[in-house]
Amino acid sequence: MKVGFISLGCAKNQVNCEQMIWQTYEAGYEVALGAAGCDVAVVNTCGFLQEAREEALAEIQKLVEQKQAGQLQKILVTGCMAQWWRDQLAQRCPQADGFVGVSGYENLPQVIDQALRGEHPALFGDIDAPIPETDRVVCTSDYWAWLRIAEGCDNRCAYCIIPMIRGRFRSRPEEAILAEAENLAQAGMKELIVVAQDITRYGLDLYGRRTLAQLLPKLCAIEGIQWVRLHYLYPDEITDELIDVIAREPKIVKYLDIPIQHCNDTILKAMNRRDTKANLLALLKKLREKVPGLVLRTSLIAGLPYEDDAAFEELCDFLREVRIERAGVFPFSPEDGTKAALMEHVDMEEAQRRAELAVDVQSDIIDAYNDSILGEEREVLCEGYDSQAQMFYGRSYAESPDIDGRIWFTADSEIAPGSFVNVRLTGTMDGETTGELV
Repeated sequence: MKVGFISLGCAKNQVNCEQMIWQTYEAGYEVALGAAGCDVAVVNTCGFLQEAREEALAEIQKLVEQKQAGQLQKILVTGCMAQWWRDQLAQRCPQADGFVGVSGYENLPQVIDQALRGEHPALFGDIDAPIPETDRVVCTSDYWAWLRIAEGCDNRCAYCIIPMIRGRFRSRPEEAILAEAENLAQAGMKELIVVAQDITRYGLDLYGRRTLAQLLPKLCAIEGIQWVRLHYLYPDEITDELIDVIAREPKIVKYLDIPIQHCNDTILKAMNRRDTKANLLALLKKLREKVPGLVLRTSLIAGLPYEDDAAFEELCDFLREVRIERAGVFPFSPEDGTKAALMEHVDMEEAQRRAELAVDVQSDIIDAYNDSILGEEREVLCEGYDSQAQMFYGRSYAESPDIDGRIWFTADSEIAPGSFVNVRLTGTMDGETTGELV
């Protein structure tokens, strides 16, 4: 019996899917990525935004068509969308054979068994329960992996449903994180991407204080790990102690993902963000001063409640001033159950228009940054070779996988994926940089 997995959404979702793959394999099933040739398909869904839920429903519909054609026996829907729509799933996904929310992933093999017996299981555990420590099958690559250090969120931003889906913030014990990191290093992983909804809060619930600054040097001490990358840091929790660790540890890549969402004080307060524009400017200035060569990534939301034309122009001016190198810009999505959905806001068409204008501003910043680094030599983690382009490709410290661009480079000898090489940057191509092996 073969079980295929499809994972949608964020890094935390990917880790959950990798845990389910391990559990399913250990239960004696054959496992695969994708549904082709499988008896059972598991879709691990994202439920953060309406757009993500629509993507999940479209994926499920493809599987329904395969099932109707006799190419698939059972469809299981797991993850955030399943959790968010737990009371409506039977109506929204009538062709699905079982559901698992964000808790109880370790019980997926039993759910598969039940579905194959003709039952229609629906497993929704306690979203605030401690994080189960289970093994996983890393599916991202052979040389980098996500390292999840916490689950849930306590920030309660007015536009966000994550706390209602994923529960309160729960840190994993430090010893469990370090043991997993050791195992990943022994498996050949060279880059660990430390991830949680808010990694700056790590340790507060377990140890009574924030202990990310103590955890990071221990991760850096693990033999075989060459890069440690940090996603996502809540801006008002970035302490001087943490900045010093980031600046001091050579294995911590000088790239920080700090979602700020907006810069206008009225909007930030209404969205229950604990920042002010002045504090954000001061933080970014301090980071630039203490961490030479720092590359910043952020996420922004256009069309939030209270964003008039002046506030949107303020956001664009802020971008031009601080020159954040990487930014994801999203239109505001009024999610049922959030405070922001009940506030007055521009329509979706206008929010989308503003998002596109902000992307144009950011594109100019990225192009200027790429031009500014030409002639530099960068350490690059080679990820493969493109026969059509006849070039190798990879990432430096300045590019996080899947969300940032690549570095394309030529070499007169074979470069194995997973190798670190030095590349001299010589040009740009469609917003990405090109170079040659040194």
